[in-house]
Amino acid sequence: MRIDIISVVPKLMESFFAHSILKRAKNKGLAEIHLHDLRMYATGKNRQVDDYAFGGGAGMVLQIEPIARCIRALQSERTYDEIIYLTPDGERLAQRTVNQLSLKTNLLLLCGHYKGVDQRVRDLFVTKEISIGDYVLSGGELAAAVLTDAIVRLVPGVLNDETSALTDSFQDNLLAPPVYTRPAVFEENAVPEVLLSGHEAKIEQWRLDQSLALTKLKRPDLL
Repeated sequence: MRIDIISVVPKLMESFFAHSILKRAKNKGLAEIHLHDLRMYATGKNRQVDDYAFGGGAGMVLQIEPIARCIRALQSERTYDEIIYLTPDGERLAQRTVNQLSLKTNLLLLCGHYKGVDQRVRDLFVTKEISIGDYVLSGGELAAAVLTDAIVRLVPGVLNDETSALTDSFQDNLLAPPVYTRPAVFEENAVPEVLLSGHEAKIEQWRLDQSLALTKLKRPDLL
């Protein structure tokens, strides 16, 4: 899998992709993540990428020209399965979307900034719009990092135990059950006996019951 990310401030994401699971994915050759500085596709002495909105109003807008140059340059090298714009008014990110995107080969992510991008970018290039929640960030970089992490961890071979991702919250519209590790007793608080029984069927039933109870309590909308 290859993920290209277009940003006004790509350095914001460099540290995020240099550690943990994403670093492991890159080192194993299972995922490539490339950051592209939008200003490199701007013209003029100051490499300006934003301008005032037509019609007035507060805030600046990312111009279409540098974005179009960047996208077309990348498209000349490969075909993208999706060109995704990270925006507060996009489709709210859900696990089913992450699952679908994890099956793709080439993804291009565009980070919004300021008041967003010229609408013509969305009309001409973007194939999917995603929001990570009903709130506004200073830019789409954090959202792009979140989306990339959620996708790449599902690529086969990235996690040491591939079945781990299948038991995460939301994979079956349920929240994950409680988990415990050693010691078995901490200050008179003991691990549920069923988890120490070694009885696989009973353990799985306990986990399902716990998932159902937690989902009903915390996220009944999922049911």
